[in-house]
Amino acid sequence: MKTVSIDLPENISETELKIILAGELYEREKLTLGQAAALAGLTKGTFIEMMGKYGFSIFGNSADDLMADVKNA
Repeated sequence: MKTVSIDLPENISETELKIILAGELYEREKLTLGQAAALAGLTKGTFIEMMGKYGFSIFGNSADDLMADVKNA
């Protein structure tokens, strides 16, 4: 694991940043759902809920991705 240190504006929490970063990396297929949830510091279920609140989709871009997600669920 790598550690990154950044200064955040007061109106953005560390938790919010982690969720946004994890959601973006998940959508770009850089992280699995489990890895993204761990990065955000959340359970998979909570991370899935938060994804919708932040405008991310847990579903892939293709029918094959959707079927793989259903199969792995």
